[in-house]
Amino acid sequence: MSRRVVFHDDAKRDLGNLSDWVAERASVRTARGYAARIRRYCERFDVFSERGTRRDDLRPGIRTIGFERRVTIVFTVTPDEVVILRLFYGGRDVEAAFAADDGEPD
Repeated sequence: MSRRVVFHDDAKRDLGNLSDWVAERASVRTARGYAARIRRYCERFDVFSERGTRRDDLRPGIRTIGFERRVTIVFTVTPDEVVILRLFYGGRDVEAAFAADDGEPD
């Protein structure tokens, strides 16, 4: 079964912030390539969507999966969509972030 992959506004903002951070430390080209790899990886969640680790402790139905050992992707799966909720870079505390905002995207 194939699902549509969508990026929540928070995930889009996270990706933009991450890209800016990489651009400041490397180059714009490197940042764009890194962001594109993350986006392509997420877009492949359309098939075999229920991958990663279930994290019902954060919120029912939440899943997480790593990307290149530096990014944690937080997402949820519905019958029709995979919603990429957040992208956390470099060991950011996912639990604290969800506790701070009650786990609900804006």
